[in-house]
Amino acid sequence: MKGGTPNTRPTGAAFATQAGTALMDVTLHIGAHRTATTTFQHVMRQHLAALQERGIGVWGPERTRKSVFPGLFQNSTAPRKRNPALRAQGRARMLAARAAHQGLEQLLVSDENMLGSCVHNIRHRALYPAAGERMARVAAAFGGRVTRIVLSVRAQDLWWSSAMALAVERGHPIPTASRCAAICDSTRTWRDVITDIACAVPDAEICVTPFETFGNRPQAVLAAAIGGALPHDGAHKVPLLNPSADLRALRARVAEQGDDPDALPQGDGRWQPFTQEQAALLAEHYADDMHWLIAGADGLATLTEDTARTKAETHPHLGQMEKGHGYDDRQGHVAQSG
Repeated sequence: MKGGTPNTRPTGAAFATQAGTALMDVTLHIGAHRTATTTFQHVMRQHLAALQERGIGVWGPERTRKSVFPGLFQNSTAPRKRNPALRAQGRARMLAARAAHQGLEQLLVSDENMLGSCVHNIRHRALYPAAGERMARVAAAFGGRVTRIVLSVRAQDLWWSSAMALAVERGHPIPTASRCAAICDSTRTWRDVITDIACAVPDAEICVTPFETFGNRPQAVLAAAIGGALPHDGAHKVPLLNPSADLRALRARVAEQGDDPDALPQGDGRWQPFTQEQAALLAEHYADDMHWLIAGADGLATLTEDTARTKAETHPHLGQMEKGHGYDDRQGHVAQSG
């Protein structure tokens, strides 16, 4: 990782109240994109009162993107007082100190853009290539008080197709066949993303929640984030928000933008921009990632299990994960969601 902001513990009164040293732990829910983050954030807001009763404050994207992180990821050679990254860092520490002064013991911050963006990944043909630098800046902005990071991962063939569908829906060009091939040729996987995060925030516990298990169980993800389930809160399935647009919707959107909708395949279902061989290769990368996580992830991260599932439910084994489209068909709307 190059160019990251040093991850340091707070000094002086960075996180102290006027009366003493009331320190507050920070938990980051960093996505990734297209892994039901919108659904998680919706459920998180539904539990605001219960979380506050437990001394847990919540910041979602509606706050982080407007008043906390703007400027944090900008590289600037401006004088110190004008440097937007340093100003954002000071602002984040000030707001977090204010939350600690209010008596909160934990701050849960959820924003998938902390990792980067889908468009940036597509442009650079790799999974979150700047994850390490960005997470180092976030950790420094919170004065080194980040104690837990929750990351959701997803089979790469389905993650990339969902990310590309989102980008096209928002007006970006349809990725070319050569770009898709370059993505498949990339050796960067979730293992590399996790390793970068662990290097950037070495003192934080990293909890990994696979989308295939937790996609429609945001309560279980919330339990992993706060270190325990809320009272009377089951792990029942919930409707997923912000689903990927299907081919029919994408074709209509491309036509609205004045581009050629015939650049997309015909049909009504999920858009899969990769060939069968490419999709199989991406799914194989995910199987390797999962084997690494199951084996202990070199001590860098913990693969979270959903203990609330009943024994009657089936769990996708690694063989199923290697066959992304078959799993997609069996799970219906789960794999369609973002």
